[in-house]
Amino acid sequence: MTQWPQGYGLHILQEVDSTLNEAARIAPTAQGPVWILAHYQTAARGRRGRAWANPKGNLAVTLLLRPEGNPEQAALRSFVAALALFDACVAVTGRASGFSLKWPNDVLLNGGKLAGILLESTGHGHGVSHLAIGIGVNLSEAPLPHAVEPGAVRPVSLLSEMGVDVTPEDFLTELAAAYSKYETQFVTYGFEPIRTAWLDRAARLGEVITARTATSESVGTFETVDAGGNLVLNTAKGRVSIPAADVFF
Repeated sequence: MTQWPQGYGLHILQEVDSTLNEAARIAPTAQGPVWILAHYQTAARGRRGRAWANPKGNLAVTLLLRPEGNPEQAALRSFVAALALFDACVAVTGRASGFSLKWPNDVLLNGGKLAGILLESTGHGHGVSHLAIGIGVNLSEAPLPHAVEPGAVRPVSLLSEMGVDVTPEDFLTELAAAYSKYETQFVTYGFEPIRTAWLDRAARLGEVITARTATSESVGTFETVDAGGNLVLNTAKGRVSIPAADVFF
């Protein structure tokens, strides 16, 4: 049976506005890394301020950390979290087939969106005082198609796609254990082993994809993720490195 990782706290709430908001509230007094789980969120959010659907029975958690290093290094923990999510999915289902990682921060199951990651940080000077890693996983129910933006991958749940019924608490235990392992690897050896492991699980690597920002769109072959976590595409205009975008297949 998987054990809760040593040194990580756990707060379980029945209801909260957002686990990310709760992380911000407790950050000044937090003594170490802590996971915050909520059974219901009244104001959940995703990337770029979008609403995040959080039906009952799904996982809504935030990991609060006090990382060392600069903001760029802190941001690479989205890849650490993605690997931990992948491993947690394998642990609760007993198989790895069907799961893949979509840059920059989604977990896919059979081509549909199973989970998302959102990072928020507070800083002082050139560092990061606290990092909050928000994670949502569709364990029991997927949002309806109209709840996602046009062109986005379809939402799926672990229960509907694989028939696996797991509680948020049990999934979080697997997730926290896996995250602790990858966090130690990241702190000890840097981003390269994380990058390599992430690419081994990447969706659409070597295929043509579209990356859209608020002001531009790039279409090209997904070549790699570089040492800074940027998406690298081979386009008609040459090789481009993209630090932040929404990816469409």
